[in-house]
Amino acid sequence: MDRVDAGPGRVEETAVVTAARAGDESAFGTLTGSYRRELQVHCYRMLGSFEDAEDLVQETFLRAWRRRETFQGRSTFRAWLYRIATNACLDFLDRHPRRPSPRQEPVLADPGAAPPPPTEVSWLQPYPDRLLEPVARRDAEPDSTVVAKETIELAFLAAIQHLPPRQRAVLILRDVLGWSASETAALLETSVTAVKSALQRARPALKEHLPPRRSEWTPSKDPTREERAVLQRYIDAVEKGDPAILAGVLRDDAWQTMPPQPIWIRGGKAIVEAWTPAMVGPEAWGDWRVLPTWANRQPVAAAYLRKAGDSEYRPAWLGVLRVEDGLVAEITTFGDQYFPLFGLPPAL
Repeated sequence: MDRVDAGPGRVEETAVVTAARAGDESAFGTLTGSYRRELQVHCYRMLGSFEDAEDLVQETFLRAWRRRETFQGRSTFRAWLYRIATNACLDFLDRHPRRPSPRQEPVLADPGAAPPPPTEVSWLQPYPDRLLEPVARRDAEPDSTVVAKETIELAFLAAIQHLPPRQRAVLILRDVLGWSASETAALLETSVTAVKSALQRARPALKEHLPPRRSEWTPSKDPTREERAVLQRYIDAVEKGDPAILAGVLRDDAWQTMPPQPIWIRGGKAIVEAWTPAMVGPEAWGDWRVLPTWANRQPVAAAYLRKAGDSEYRPAWLGVLRVEDGLVAEITTFGDQYFPLFGLPPAL
């Protein structure tokens, strides 16, 4: 059976593509299903929201089914789906424009701690690593470039949301997925000159919103030994209710955000001060148990709380950690509604 190169680690069987184009629902489902996670990651980068990305992948497949006869084979089926997905995201952003908001004053702050970026992305959501593996298995190269840490981490996701939608699309297609200028121009139905111009504007704008030392980070797909050790120390601090351990695992200039709420804390000392009453003392919320997990190729603490009188520990929050030099530089805290997405137990 003839096969067509379909991008990183994939081939498309000509007979399956032909059957799908002719209206074979089974063939269409098989073909599109093999790209579901990859396209969801693409939409997630475009939108910054896991939930919206799920919806837009469904929209992509609906559009593809309705327009299946328009696929002429001049590109791979994968490239055709990427075109539909990108345009679906751009249409969504046209209908639902959203911009990062000016960051409000922190609820607590260390006077000497350097300020984080002046804006916040309130719609940012985590992407569980367990759902990234079907996109790029650990033994699949170069599939791993599709979900490489430096292009899926929360810092990158937040920064890229500051770009205008079409600049965002160009940067993702060119610098993340490695498409050529001509391929990108064809997908966006524009000129190569326009693509090059958009990329020249997008790269410096993106850099303005990334952490200062991000260029020094080592690209990685697997958790590093350092990240695992830092996560365990953070877990120990919460479970033992020990502010001293927590202080020892935070950078002096660490900061914590809690999307979609505008609440945030600046400085390691301020974070310890804010969380100490919840862990120890007469106002302590209860007993804590914390499970390790991973999102956006970053360590995550999944915290469960057992309140006085309860027999079970119940989901409380997820803390996504950004680690620098063996310490936590940033904590992004999400609510308990994401526990099922991570496959975490409903109680302990």
